[in-house]
Amino acid sequence: MRKEDCFYLGKIVRKHSFKGEVVIKLDTDEPELYQEMESVFVNLGNNLIPFFIKESLLQKGNQLRVQFEGIKNEEDTESILKAGIYLPLTLLPKLTGNQFYYHEIIGFAVIDQIHGNIGNITGVNDTTAQALFEVEKEGRQILVPMIDQFILLVDRKNKELHLKTPQGLIEMYL
Repeated sequence: MRKEDCFYLGKIVRKHSFKGEVVIKLDTDEPELYQEMESVFVNLGNNLIPFFIKESLLQKGNQLRVQFEGIKNEEDTESILKAGIYLPLTLLPKLTGNQFYYHEIIGFAVIDQIHGNIGNITGVNDTTAQALFEVEKEGRQILVPMIDQFILLVDRKNKELHLKTPQGLIEMYL
């Protein structure tokens, strides 16, 4: 399985018991959707390796305690600690309305209410305090804060994101 065909679900954050159980911190608003999984892909050495789940239990909100098949003791867990957990994109629940997944909007045209088409989304920067749409137009990068009030419409059919940005934001880049 290729990483491009998967989404990041979380990370193995710690050992749970001497029997090889681990705790996965899930990166989701709906952890209950993932408590009955049969398997996951674990990122080991830049390869996604399938691991089958023997038992799992949701605890403390977004933490999933897991016993993987073949992981029997604390020593076995050492090799997977801090590893990322992935699932195929086909398992993502479909979103509607103005909700979207970051990977879903890459390539969408950005239509600003005042300026019209300001370019295409090349990425989302979520490493800053405020997530940003990375928009490119004619070799220039425009950064637009990802704020719900700015988003008027996510048009999946036409691959467009309609925004109402504050006066002066887009002008800074043009």
